[in-house]
Amino acid sequence: MKKILFLLLSFLLSPLLLLANEADLKIPKFNQFQVQLLLSLAIPIILIGSLFALFQYFRIKKSPVHKKMADVSATIFQTCKTYLIQQGKFLLILLLFIAACVAFYFGYLQNMSLGDVSLILLWVVVGISGSYGVAWFGIRMNTLANSRMAFNALRNNPRTLLSIPLRSGMSIGVLLICVELFLMLFYCSFPAD
Repeated sequence: MKKILFLLLSFLLSPLLLLANEADLKIPKFNQFQVQLLLSLAIPIILIGSLFALFQYFRIKKSPVHKKMADVSATIFQTCKTYLIQQGKFLLILLLFIAACVAFYFGYLQNMSLGDVSLILLWVVVGISGSYGVAWFGIRMNTLANSRMAFNALRNNPRTLLSIPLRSGMSIGVLLICVELFLMLFYCSFPAD
């Protein structure tokens, strides 16, 4: 029943979605003082959050682990690294498709200037790069944490079993937020038209 209601609601609201357009979003205009205030408040938060993520990474990396478990973890990460490199190549191909769609939609259908379309494409690349970097960190962190978790499970220490995944997840989440905050501030620091 819920699926039927969801499909019916989606069908009824779909004409409203045609009116939505990202190009019509209004970015707040900040004066120089507001930009400096935002930067002075956010940059320390970004630095502290990034240092926290790195601290947790090295803390987990130094945690005790059996040599064979560490070897398995390293092998898994090498496989993941191969996957990430392949995913990066795929993202480059996908980016060409996205660029064509963005150029057609914003350049042709919306009659935006070449500079505006180029700026949109630049931010697409920056966003994809930020997500890709955090994904790389997350996979590395999780492969380290998993082997440490398995080793500590053998030692029957419940407190450690709880802390390893929490620290791992927190570090990835905090780094993601720091990257997003940095990109948002970087974007807002450009003068608006």
